[in-house]
Amino acid sequence: MDPSGHAAIITGGGSGLGAQTAIRLSEAGAKVAIVDLNIDGAREIASRCGGIAIQCDVGNAESGAAAVAEARAKHGNARILVNCAGIGLGRRIVGKEGPMPLEDFSRVIQTNLIGTFNMMRLAAADMTTLAPLDDGERGVIVSTASIAAFEGQIGQAAYSASKGGIVALTMPAARELAQFGIRVMTIAPGLFLTPLLKKLPEEIQASLGASVPFPKRLGDPGEFAALVLHCIRNPYLNGEVIRLDASLRMAPK
Repeated sequence: MDPSGHAAIITGGGSGLGAQTAIRLSEAGAKVAIVDLNIDGAREIASRCGGIAIQCDVGNAESGAAAVAEARAKHGNARILVNCAGIGLGRRIVGKEGPMPLEDFSRVIQTNLIGTFNMMRLAAADMTTLAPLDDGERGVIVSTASIAAFEGQIGQAAYSASKGGIVALTMPAARELAQFGIRVMTIAPGLFLTPLLKKLPEEIQASLGASVPFPKRLGDPGEFAALVLHCIRNPYLNGEVIRLDASLRMAPK
């Protein structure tokens, strides 16, 4: 699908991977709706790419539905959904203070996994009502997992479980939505220079980059956005989870 002229929803678009994806999609001619809990960040990115900013808690059914409705009212039904919204939590299952609070695990699952499914189901429902394009395609959904889904480190039980769920969701979603001409893919990024990592001291950033086989550096969010665009444009990509990690395999800690 050529994104030019089509409506797109990018969750977590107020910063990091989502922000760069929103900018790249707008440069490709898409009408972007930047959905984020951080409305100030969403507005900043929207001002840079001519999109609209919508505040949303993706893990909440009503908030997600309201966000999709607002985007629909402005741009029409979206043909593109990119799920980038997510949170991280570093905590051991059993730490010095005892077992991990169940609410901490639940919060990560709610945002990362349930939030991804929530926005997928809502956007896909809208996509099914659209007229097919010349090749029969109605929409494309790209979600964001992590290499932690495969090699979760100590302290990443909640995060890895949430991202592993997104990986497992990809194939059944692609199979279900194929009848409507909707493709579903997931990108599993490695270590990327997002705002979170930028807060770390430069020597730690350098150390993390040196752990990557090749190229020996942290990923650039623009490289993630470029892969999202390729997923959208390549009509034979479907049901796939793509690692974007420069062949990095995470150690236990």
